[in-house]
Amino acid sequence: MSVQAFRIWVTGRVQGVGFRWATRAAARALGGLTGRVRNLPDGRVEVEVAGEPERVEALRGWLRQGPAGARVTGLTEQEITPVPDWDGFVIDR
Repeated sequence: MSVQAFRIWVTGRVQGVGFRWATRAAARALGGLTGRVRNLPDGRVEVEVAGEPERVEALRGWLRQGPAGARVTGLTEQEITPVPDWDGFVIDR
């Protein structure tokens, strides 16, 4: 199984709208993804995700829209090395 991992910064109206919770739910619904999501002090949301390329791409597609109430204006992505001790997909506070 090939694994991809990305750190993704989401900009726009993404804090205070349930973005982290919805991201975790979307990642879990896709299955086979590990990682974390957290709010950043500058108003962005940071997502780190690892998994099979198709599933990672599906979550990246979801992040471009986000949940109802969010207004995503952009994504910035960086490929990273998967973190082996990630256990599921969690909200990091």
